[in-house]
Amino acid sequence: MNWITNYVRPRINSMLGRREVPENLWIKCPETGEMVFHKDLEDNKWVIPASGFHMKMPAKARLTDLFDKGEYEALPQPKVAQDPLKFRDSKKYTDRLKDSRLKTEQEDTILAGVGKVRGVKLVAVVHEFNFMGGSLGIAAGEAIVKAFERAISEKCPLVMFPASGGARMQEGILSLMQLPRTTVAVDMLKEAGQPYIVVLTNPTTGGVTASYAMLGDIHLAEPGAEICFAGKRVIEQTIREKLPEGFQTSEYLLEHGMVDMVVKRHDIPDTLATLLKILTKVPANDVSAKSKNGAALPVAANA
Repeated sequence: MNWITNYVRPRINSMLGRREVPENLWIKCPETGEMVFHKDLEDNKWVIPASGFHMKMPAKARLTDLFDKGEYEALPQPKVAQDPLKFRDSKKYTDRLKDSRLKTEQEDTILAGVGKVRGVKLVAVVHEFNFMGGSLGIAAGEAIVKAFERAISEKCPLVMFPASGGARMQEGILSLMQLPRTTVAVDMLKEAGQPYIVVLTNPTTGGVTASYAMLGDIHLAEPGAEICFAGKRVIEQTIREKLPEGFQTSEYLLEHGMVDMVVKRHDIPDTLATLLKILTKVPANDVSAKSKNGAALPVAANA
């Protein structure tokens, strides 16, 4: 079978002028099983048109969609030590980094940029989940700290879009040290009197949840996002009880006071602009108080 697959089929295809069709042209909705053409999904901001299910959105696309006209200044990726522990599991950590960089065309999981959203200047920080599960390592921690420092120097708010499985195990204690570092950065921004808003996306878990992801002045969340520290199965095995339906979803956390608002992806730029206008006491004359579909935007009670 390998001989037929690896030799005969390519020869026939080359003779007939056939081209191999990429396997990811059609995306399956995890909720309904519906198949969606990848271009239609991208045009709809990676939201399944029929079901409204929010798929993971690439970090670069997130920044382009967020900022006005897709224009922003990308913050440089800080240079840090690579593989400080010389870690190896089934393959070398350096090889995993190379694979992720080739896959995502990024140096690490964090992308940050400075720009305007509906005329409001801010710094946005986004996790790329496809880069080793958006895990928090030295490079990611340093990039986050630098982004907070930039927001302080620019005297503007910072908006965080976490999407992570937690700390990066290949960097051990050095990864865990990023939790207090990023927490201090959050405190520095608040001492400077600038707002910090977190938009929780799917998934936000582990050490990221235990640090900067839950320290915002206001917490928004995308529909259906998984937000937790430990996974549902781990908790059930520990306490030996069945957890409630929808446990650890953004809607469940909204009902129990852990999240201020659940906002659809299409409405996030308008919602952020409105909230930041309120928090910074800037007149909202040039910012529409409605979303694209004409519905009034909700405002968090503590805003």
